[in-house]
Amino acid sequence: TKLRSTPFGRRCFLLSSLSISSPPHRSKTKRTMVTAKKTKKSHEGINSRLALVMKSGKYTLGYKSVLKSLRGSKGKLILISSNCPPLRRSEIEYYAMLAKVGVHHYNGNNVDLGTACGKYFRVSCLSIVDPGDSDIIKSIPGDQ
Repeated sequence: TKLRSTPFGRRCFLLSSLSISSPPHRSKTKRTMVTAKKTKKSHEGINSRLALVMKSGKYTLGYKSVLKSLRGSKGKLILISSNCPPLRRSEIEYYAMLAKVGVHHYNGNNVDLGTACGKYFRVSCLSIVDPGDSDIIKSIPGDQ
């Protein structure tokens, strides 16, 4: 190990003699590969449909505006990211159940959902008010 000074005056350790071995090769079954491929493909399908909604439809981003669209019964489909807080998620699901609106749990986190929407910020939940040219509401049934 060496001690090195950084430009900000802090000291850090360099581990030059650290050897990390790779884990032993594990063979995957054919079934696992097929399911992983299928979820990736469906994930890409959701992203492309979501991009079309962003381009041609109407939507609201964020927790407060999703609740407003549900209370006003304007939303057609709700997407919730995987790392949305549980209390917030259950409240959105409750309002969606009252409004008879489908809820889809997005496989990625809020950064992934924001990127899928074409935004440079995090999106924990979104409501699709008008799908536009996309068939996202027919293709993604609510996971209620």
